[in-house]
Amino acid sequence: MNAPTPIDRLLLPEFDVAQLDALEEEAIFILRETAAAFERPALLFSGGKDSCVVLHLAQKAFKLAGAPEARLPFPLLHVDTGHNFPEVIEFRDRIVAELGEQLIVAHLEDSMARGTVRLASPDESRNGHQSVTLMEAVDAHRFDVLIGGARRDEEKARAKERILSHRDSFGQWQPKNQRPELWTLFNTRLKPGEHMRSFPISNWTELDVWLYLQRERIALPSLYYSHPREVVRRRGLLVPMTAVTSPAPGETIETVDVRFRTVGDMTCTCPVESLAANAAEVVGETISVTVSERGATRMDDRTSDASMERRKKEGYF
Repeated sequence: MNAPTPIDRLLLPEFDVAQLDALEEEAIFILRETAAAFERPALLFSGGKDSCVVLHLAQKAFKLAGAPEARLPFPLLHVDTGHNFPEVIEFRDRIVAELGEQLIVAHLEDSMARGTVRLASPDESRNGHQSVTLMEAVDAHRFDVLIGGARRDEEKARAKERILSHRDSFGQWQPKNQRPELWTLFNTRLKPGEHMRSFPISNWTELDVWLYLQRERIALPSLYYSHPREVVRRRGLLVPMTAVTSPAPGETIETVDVRFRTVGDMTCTCPVESLAANAAEVVGETISVTVSERGATRMDDRTSDASMERRKKEGYF
């Protein structure tokens, strides 16, 4: 009889269990280098799976075991579009309260009230307008580096990113102006008004993230696991029915067992059909997928391969 095999040793023939340790060590190194090199860092925390992993890594990097009262050397920052999933916002607030960290929420609706964000129509997606609110938060709090959970495997524009990604005085990203990162040596020099984005899990894949979530038993919003939800099928996607999304004429609402691979603005984030009820089962599904999270679940990134690159040049995450 074959003895039960732990899932992390069963999943991939070529998978080295030490890989997660190496990725964790690299990410903690980047976090500590970032905190040491900049005066006013902030960690982008939305409650999504990647930001949960980065927050967990930051806890390991800066908090001593047995010292739960200690705080991170930087605040958490979230850009709230007003169209986030309620389950994610509730999770975000609960985790921040449990950890005792400082959370700064920049509201896109405040930018709308100031007139710096103007929607073409009331039902327009707010996702692409987050860059304005983010830069207003950077200016207001004088942040010189934002730590995020972006990964190179997500899509083509992010594959061009450096671990430390330079942004000009307008918050814009220019691929040709990115700095070499040989031998993990980082150029952190900034001119007045410029800032950096730091991506500690840049070299991770979606599978790495889920394996780490499973191993470390990191909590996530319930949306990441299978649950019944009303959806309509539109252009190959399952569009969730929410307070800000409704069926188009002729579309039929179905109740389907789904999970979200990524969470964001309700107007452009779609789930996938799934019965995976825990991290181990999600890992099993992730092995077989051939489309990235954004390609499979984001309505706003499917029209053009250049759409994300254009938004990043405008200051997007």
